[in-house]
Formats: sequence, C-alpha cells, structure tokens
Amino acid sequence: MDPAYWVLSLPFAVWMMIPAYVPNPAAAFFGGGTPVDLGISLRDGRRLFGDGKTYRGLAAGVIAGILAGAVEIWLRERYGWYMFPEQTLLSVTLLATGALLGDLAKSFFKRRFGRDRGEAWFLADQYDLVIGALLLVLIFNPQWLFVNITLPVAVWIVVLTPLLHRAVNIIGYILRVKDVPW
Repeated sequence: MDPAYWVLSLPFAVWMMIPAYVPNPAAAFFGGGTPVDLGISLRDGRRLFGDGKTYRGLAAGVIAGILAGAVEIWLRERYGWYMFPEQTLLSVTLLATGALLGDLAKSFFKRRFGRDRGEAWFLADQYDLVIGALLLVLIFNPQWLFVNITLPVAVWIVVLTPLLHRAVNIIGYILRVKDVPW
C-alpha cells in the first residue's frame, strides 16, 4: 500500500471513531444517580457493574456520541467534506451505544476478576469501547464497517485509542470528574 494512503487514513480513523470516543468522557461528566445494576451483587459478593455505571451517565454518553456523529453528518453535507467517510444515523448510534456497552461488559468482567472501581486494567480499559462499538456495528451494519474500516484505519484506531484514552482521563482527573488519571 502507498505510504500516503496510510497517512491519509489517520484523519479517517479519528472521524469514524468520534461517536465512539465521546460517550465515555460524557458519561463520566454527566453521570451519577441510579446505578445501572441497581446495587445488585452476584454470588461472588461483587456488584454486577458498580456505582460508576449509572443510567444518567449511560443515557448522556450515548446522546453525546450521537450528537457528535450528527455534527459530523451535518459538516460533511453542509460543507462538502466528502473526503471523510460517510457517517449515518445508524452508524453513529451503533458506535456510541456499543462504546458504552463495551465499557459495561468490561466493568462486569473487572468485578468478576476482583478489580475495584477505578483500578487500572491494562488494555481492557483502553480497548473496551472499540471492541463494543465495532462489534455492535458488525452485528447491525456490517456493510458500513467493511467499507470504512480498512487495514490502515484499523491500525490507526489501535494506535490512537490508548493515547486518546490516557489524555482524556488526565483531563477528567484535572477537572475532578475522575478519581484517578488512568
């Protein structure tokens, strides 16, 4: 593949993943209230997800991701940004929802492995949103996924996600939205 194609794939990767990258920080910022697991513990004595996963955070995160995707759709159409991959209402909804479902799944397994809320879990903390988002798109909109996620785009997503994750968590910690900077 042409090296220029790899370089040009970087903004494509960011553009496509914005609806998946926005929900987690939005959920942390706007969260609170009733936990998604309603305080339920399993036989192991640990919570299903924990207090950090709330209905308000889940709803706010999904809405924020969809709104970010809607802005992308509007920018592309309004200003003719056709060099960027086409987002659809379906793709942004799946990316945003999948990102937070991936985070919920990670929290479930984190509790099962005896890890506490806020405790770092290498790789799982960084890629849960990517796996959840792309898995949901694969199930409900595979054509969009296979058209837009090329090998260079996938590589950029793998490289960028932990860097963006760390940066956003540090900002959240500085703003006192998060208890820990990871």
